[in-house]
Formats: sequence, structure tokens, C-alpha cells
Amino acid sequence: MPYQYLLFDADNTLFDFDAAERSAHQKLCREYGLAFSEEGYQLYHQCNAQLWHEFDLGRCTKEFLLVERFRRYLAITGEKADPQALNIAHLRALGEGAVLLPGALALCRRLAERHRLYLLTNAVASVQRRRFESSPIAPFFQGVFISEDIGWGKPSREYFDYVFRSVPGLERDNALVIGDSLSSDIQGANNAGLPCCWFNPRGLPRPGHLRIDYEIRALEELLPIVS
Repeated sequence: MPYQYLLFDADNTLFDFDAAERSAHQKLCREYGLAFSEEGYQLYHQCNAQLWHEFDLGRCTKEFLLVERFRRYLAITGEKADPQALNIAHLRALGEGAVLLPGALALCRRLAERHRLYLLTNAVASVQRRRFESSPIAPFFQGVFISEDIGWGKPSREYFDYVFRSVPGLERDNALVIGDSLSSDIQGANNAGLPCCWFNPRGLPRPGHLRIDYEIRALEELLPIVS
């Protein structure tokens, strides 16, 4: 069995983070009397995504980005609210959104019969624990590695070194990283010398600077790769 250990990213690989984030943003707007629109949500999404990208590159801390995303959003919309309070309410609402992507539950159930599954995530620890523990895929995983607990995040080599030290039997030739993010999952696998599978449902073009061993558009396409 070439890949006994499967190291899954969480958000937008197994969990439908976009759906959970949209729902959390709607709740936030209702609670604080902010205007909700598709254009406004996309604006928040852009602020959030840009800051997470900066985090992946080591340019900011997680503590900074969590509040700064709302500070930037409010600066553009001109609305008045406390960015810190918005972040707290947003994280609370986000923790309630354990929505899985199509096929995720069936895939994890089948893979757990012959493989050891682990979740590797940069998400906020309190939010991710609540979402994961309430999800139906939780019983199929042997462990969860959250960057906030470790002190390092993907794509750093130190993060993956911690995972190696923590999982008995895990080697670079028997594990596969599966994730949607080029800057954290695929770059992290490259940094750690691990094989990787890029989950690319939107059919984005491959970058030339990264090694991508496998590419899938749907989760079930992973089965013949690891079987």
C-alpha cells in the first residue's frame, strides 16, 4: 500500500468553508446591523483571503489577520463597528458550520478501512475543533493537527516535522498530502519532501514553481491514486 497515511487539509478540501463563511457573515451582519449583499460578502471574502495568503507567506500573524480583515472591510464600506467584536462573533458563528463538500463523507468512510487519516489545518483552533468534532467524518480520523496548537503553520517545514514526530510509522514514502491550497498544502508538501495531491475543483492552471504529483477535480478521484 503506497500511501498508508493520508494527510488531509480541512477547509475547501473536506469542509465547505465557503458555505460556512457565507452563513457566518450573514449572521454577523444581522447581529451588528451591517448591510448584507453579495457584493459586500465578496469584499469581505477578498480581505480575508488576502490576509490568509499573507499568513501562509509568513508576513503576518494569525492574531493580526483575524481582526485586520474586519478593519479593512469596514474601512472600505464606511460602516461603523468594533473589528475585535466582529471577529469574536464571526468565529462563534463559523464554529457552527460543519458543512462537508459533496462526497467527503463517503470518501473518508471508505478510505478509513485501509488507511490512517489525519487532518492538517491552519484554521483557528477553537473553531476547527467545534466543526470537526460535530461532523460525521470525525470517527474516521486518527488525529488532528492545528497550527495554533503547534506553534507553526503550513507550509513551514517545522509544522510537518511536528506531524512526523507525533505519528508513529509516518514516513515520507508512505504518506500523501491532499489539499486545495497551493500556498499552504502543496507548498508545505514540497517543503517537507512529501508527495502531494492538489484538489482543484475549479480547474485552475498549474503553477510552474511547485511539484504537484497528482491533481483531482472531484474527491472520489483520490481513490484510484491511493488504492
